[in-house]
Amino acid sequence: MSGLALGVVAGSFAVHGQQLTKAPTIGYLATGSREAPEGREILDAFRQGLRERGYIEGQNVVIKYRLAEGKIERFPVLAAELVAMKPDLVVAQNTPAALAVRQVTTTIPIVVPVMGDPVGDGLVASLARPGANITGLTFIGPALAPKRLSLLKEALPTIARVAALWHPRAYGERTMNEMVGETESAARTLNVSLRLVAALGADELDRAFSTIAAERADALFIFPSPMLFLQRKRIVDFAAQHRLPSMSMAREFVEIGGLMSYGASIPDLSRRAATYVDKILRGAKPGDLPVEQPTKFELLVNLKTAKSLRLTISQSLLVRADEVIQ
Repeated sequence: MSGLALGVVAGSFAVHGQQLTKAPTIGYLATGSREAPEGREILDAFRQGLRERGYIEGQNVVIKYRLAEGKIERFPVLAAELVAMKPDLVVAQNTPAALAVRQVTTTIPIVVPVMGDPVGDGLVASLARPGANITGLTFIGPALAPKRLSLLKEALPTIARVAALWHPRAYGERTMNEMVGETESAARTLNVSLRLVAALGADELDRAFSTIAAERADALFIFPSPMLFLQRKRIVDFAAQHRLPSMSMAREFVEIGGLMSYGASIPDLSRRAATYVDKILRGAKPGDLPVEQPTKFELLVNLKTAKSLRLTISQSLLVRADEVIQ
């Protein structure tokens, strides 16, 4: 767990030409760690967004970190520690982090870069008028799950059995129920047997892998989850070992050997969250700042992986892909 930020330059400073009386303090609660590349790239994207708006950590802004090292069950304690420091605002990296921070403060502004279903999870009243002390961005990940399954079936028309790896506590109960229910409905329409395999934490992945291997599925479907996103290398390595073509929510899976992904860019959402931080530090109320939705979803295909699995991806799908990794 990382500690305090590097420090602060005393006195007044300017950001975008506006004088601020003191360096603001940002609390930052995240799933991963600063050392592991799986978590560091998201943090680096957020820092980049701050720099683009004139905030330099250790010079004119203080960031106090609490990082769960992949164990989201630590969020309540870490959230309480951050709130006790009385930061000017808290950046809660994802939905589970935001839910934890909300339990300990209704007054400190909370910016969430990567929300699943912010309304369904009870984080905001509406996307246009969040209300209360939470705002940020949504990647609409849960809502896209049926679309991902449809794309997987289009790429691999002969698949009949799909193992679906999911984290039941990734989002709120309502969001998870809707996501799973809609995906199961899509599977029936596509004439695909969907076998759900749960992992409540990173320490349960090996057991989940054993179950999936025993299923002898034709493909692996990965539901959206901050925990599974951080564990993507283990998941992709497992899929390669068992020759399972995979569909995931983020390009980072495909870049390291997964077959396909469809969704918004997680690092880009994290970078854009700095805009909310800037507005709030200048006096805006989070409840008045609409939740931003992605305007673009990327379809990635790893053709090198397809060839290693002796799969032929249709040309019609490849020409629609935003990126094909050779």
